[in-house]
Amino acid sequence: MTILDGGELLRVEDLKVYFPIKSGILFDRHVGDVKAVDGVSFEIKKGETLGLVGESGCGKTTVGRTILRLYDPTEGRIFFEGDDISSMSQKQMQMLRGRMQMVFQDPYSSLNPRQSVGNLISEPLKIHGISSGDKARARAEELLEIVGLPKSATARYPHEFSGGQRQRIGLARSLALNPDLIVADEPVSALDVSIQAQMINLLEELQDEFDLTYLFIAHDLAVVRHISDRVAVMYLGKIVEVADADALYASPRHPYTMALLSAVPIPDPMVEESRERILLKGDLPSPANPPKGCRFHTRCPFRQPERCDTEDPELRTLADGHVAACHYAEEIIEGRIKAHESGEARAS
Repeated sequence: MTILDGGELLRVEDLKVYFPIKSGILFDRHVGDVKAVDGVSFEIKKGETLGLVGESGCGKTTVGRTILRLYDPTEGRIFFEGDDISSMSQKQMQMLRGRMQMVFQDPYSSLNPRQSVGNLISEPLKIHGISSGDKARARAEELLEIVGLPKSATARYPHEFSGGQRQRIGLARSLALNPDLIVADEPVSALDVSIQAQMINLLEELQDEFDLTYLFIAHDLAVVRHISDRVAVMYLGKIVEVADADALYASPRHPYTMALLSAVPIPDPMVEESRERILLKGDLPSPANPPKGCRFHTRCPFRQPERCDTEDPELRTLADGHVAACHYAEEIIEGRIKAHESGEARAS
């Protein structure tokens, strides 16, 4: 057991999750691995929201599911309040799982259509032996009101609700056991933009009311900015940058983060027209055969072949407090500042 300092609730150390590739007539020959997560480390403090962002296939959902032990880690350790849960049995995890819950991406497939809303929300209470019968139904009604739905919803079924309402039901279910940590796996990506804002506001209100800690997984950087205290950026199974949300958006330090932010539209046409665009070439490499050296070098506009193609950069803390995995983070930022200053001088 490790005692955590600084109010940390969760710590992930060098987490690796590999999925075997099988071949042969009976699929009994191990020919390789899909390296979905390949050496991820981060921590989350109590009451904090850590945003985990990256394009599809980078491994962010696998990280969230492995933290809850829905997947078993291949290597690495996961500490929850100082206890190493990476090697716990499923029976041990069941006792702990009430404190760690998940909100899934798709509100249409994450709820059993054959169960009423009341049964869906009260089911965790029955499984963990907390309450049943009238007490469980009363708790379900209370949770529905907390997430902005009427008590009468307990007698209805998921197909009678809109996507946003279903996601509120899923959120109510995740709150049933009074968790400390909620892993929100793209909870608003399947919703309309107007509904997304309502859900983000609700998540923030619940965090304040119940002292919740969030791992907020998403690919939409605009959404992540509004809810996150810190943001971790993933690329091809690795974290490439971690920083406070405002600092990361104001001055990213990794080329991949720069490219992601340059693709986010800005409503001001003057700013949109004048800002720098970074276009990535090529496709995302396969996690079954990641590039040697820096995994981003095949698409990086600042690539230096003599080092980037052969040496894997460490995730290191820069002078301004950003944590980035780039050999030339300081040089890239210095070059961009000089280019910006020379552009302003020409304009004047």
